[in-house]
Amino acid sequence: MRMIISFAALFLSAVLLQFATGGVGPLDALSGFALGFDKEQIGLLGSAHFLGFFVGCWWAPRLLGSIGHSRSFAVCTALGAMGLIGHTLTNDPYAWAAMRIASGVCVAGSYTVIEAWLNAKVTNETRGRAMGTYRLVDMGGSLGAQLFIAVLPPAYYVSYNLLALLCCAALLPLTLTRASQPETPKAPRLRPKLAWQCSPLAVAGVIVAALSSASFRMVGPIYGQEVGLEIDQIAFFLASFVLGGALAQYPMGWLADKYDRRWVLIWLSAAAVISCLITMMASQTGTLGVMLAAGFFGLTTFPIFSLSSAHANDFATSEQRVELSAALMFFFALGAIAAPYVASSLISNYGPSALFAFVAVGHILLMIFGLTRMQARPAPNVEDRTRYVYAPRTSFTIGRLLKRARERK
Repeated sequence: MRMIISFAALFLSAVLLQFATGGVGPLDALSGFALGFDKEQIGLLGSAHFLGFFVGCWWAPRLLGSIGHSRSFAVCTALGAMGLIGHTLTNDPYAWAAMRIASGVCVAGSYTVIEAWLNAKVTNETRGRAMGTYRLVDMGGSLGAQLFIAVLPPAYYVSYNLLALLCCAALLPLTLTRASQPETPKAPRLRPKLAWQCSPLAVAGVIVAALSSASFRMVGPIYGQEVGLEIDQIAFFLASFVLGGALAQYPMGWLADKYDRRWVLIWLSAAAVISCLITMMASQTGTLGVMLAAGFFGLTTFPIFSLSSAHANDFATSEQRVELSAALMFFFALGAIAAPYVASSLISNYGPSALFAFVAVGHILLMIFGLTRMQARPAPNVEDRTRYVYAPRTSFTIGRLLKRARERK
């Protein structure tokens, strides 16, 4: 019973954290628009977030080893709350970018603690239920955070204070739980070369996944404003993307486990190009068309990361999988740092449709690279492949939770 309560505390902290930090990206974009920031400055805010995320992924395991789980979580959530409250003190975009670095560190650090704690507490009997609930919490929290934007007025101090309160509230469930803290895990070694050695195609796939996801989440509100959506409609526009990605997980998993994953990845990228074209044309079809197009865009782009991760794991040993997960997250973070700024610059110079043209080019290059890689080596035997698993993009330590879930029984 105490273990169930401990899991509930972890999941509640994760949901509150997701609402606080998942809402600040679109709120910053809308607030920047209202305050007269140029599009490159708004894109810089998204890039700053992922720079902080990258720093947090590297730093958090070492902090965890120094001061333990609860104190590490408190440090990271404090940084996040400070970054949120700091938005109300100035309207300078570069100061906001510094605060978004703190928010990014908060996300990576807090999820490192949650995942390390969860991994230490699960057993073979509870792992399946715990992981299923954790994936649901991740998706549900992300969806709720996008919808939350509908009730948060942009460029208003109450909106940022409310997010900061939620960030502080995330401290309570985890720090008040009476369950004992687990042993501190060893930090995974960061070996980016390992991911390239296992699968160059997987590395390209996670970079393109970052390009798609980070651009849409951080710069999508600018697109929504440019095509005439109201603030509450932009919230549903972003939520449609997440919902489409959630609905794609089961069918993509079935296809990825049944057929050559390289072909699935190539055809999924082809569908992503089509979805980009549809989304570009949907701006003329009214609000419903824009929402449906965003859902289709999420359906075709969201599974790219998990599919690439599954393909890379087919060529890794059991002992390499934790480090491989960290290496793939490293490349995802690099792509996510660059994507929002590049996308916002393209919108500034060529109009809102340039966002989806940018994403489409990335997927076309991934298709070409995938066809090239298919000539380099054969696909692994079906019996040697790992399971397809939805992989949350939360921290370098997520591989510890996913390692056993990938093993075939």
